[in-house]
Amino acid sequence: MTVSGSGAIDIRGVMAALPHRFPMLLVDRVEDLVVDDRIVAIKAVTINEPFFAGHFPGRPIMPGVLIVEALAQAAGILAVQSLGLAGSGKLVYFMAIDGAKFRTPVEPGVLLRLEVCFVQKRATVCKFRGRAMLGDKLAAEASFTAMIADPPAN
Repeated sequence: MTVSGSGAIDIRGVMAALPHRFPMLLVDRVEDLVVDDRIVAIKAVTINEPFFAGHFPGRPIMPGVLIVEALAQAAGILAVQSLGLAGSGKLVYFMAIDGAKFRTPVEPGVLLRLEVCFVQKRATVCKFRGRAMLGDKLAAEASFTAMIADPPAN
């Protein structure tokens, strides 16, 4: 699956781009992807998420670390599409998180919009800036770095 210019990607395309699976797949669809530039993806946050059982009973809130992971997965899709990695077996590994800030709690029943753009793009290391939005309200933001590498040997 390849997106040229801008376009949407359904869950099958997301799963083709990322190795993640339930319960760690945190991107449900891509609304817009501009190769070499940016991505807008969606995470539908439901009460059925396994982490809500313990975070927190009586007041379910999506853990901040999982919001950042969702941003990183959106960035992974952007990198796979922009660097032509689909079907290559290469993985996009999280290397660093900088300036993570959490502004608004993310509760079940919302659509979390994941907006990520390239800050720097190279063949083996990419830098991104991301924002997680609830409508027009900022839920979280972070800058992060990822590396492109072969999967670990068995």
